[in-house]
Amino acid sequence: MKIGELAQKTGMQVETVRYYEKEGLLPRIGRTDSNYRVYSDAHVERLLFIRHCRSLDMTLDEIRILLHFKDIPDESCDRVNALLDEHIGHVAERIRDLKKLEKQLKNLRDQCRDAKDIASCGILNALSCSKTCTAMAIKNEMPLTHVHATHGGDLHIASKKKKNSIAVKE
Repeated sequence: MKIGELAQKTGMQVETVRYYEKEGLLPRIGRTDSNYRVYSDAHVERLLFIRHCRSLDMTLDEIRILLHFKDIPDESCDRVNALLDEHIGHVAERIRDLKKLEKQLKNLRDQCRDAKDIASCGILNALSCSKTCTAMAIKNEMPLTHVHATHGGDLHIASKKKKNSIAVKE
């Protein structure tokens, strides 16, 4: 099948399929005499697996490791369990960060409980702070980055980027 049909069968955009191919997540792809890519049911299965992993907010590195294990089914699943446990930890960390964000937003909302004119809006005044906000951020009371980053992203100023501790044996 051609890439358009593959994209349709998996519910992905053609560009997404090409991206996963470029990232090395798909097995070798055949070509026709006209140099068109030819995909098989194995590619459909693999892309659906990737899509499911992405729906669980797994990174491409995590998916790459899981695909490696999927390709060697006789191995013990201990390392797969370890990877998932680590991912659960990342999710728990994000939940904590989102709860902090929710608290900050509620505190911000409390700045303007009464209907006022824009000039005296407590929310806009609080968001317009400069020195106060910088001091709060330095004390890590207020994140300077958005919380929607994946667990490999920078969620805090003080946090160090963690490396995946689960290595793939070649």
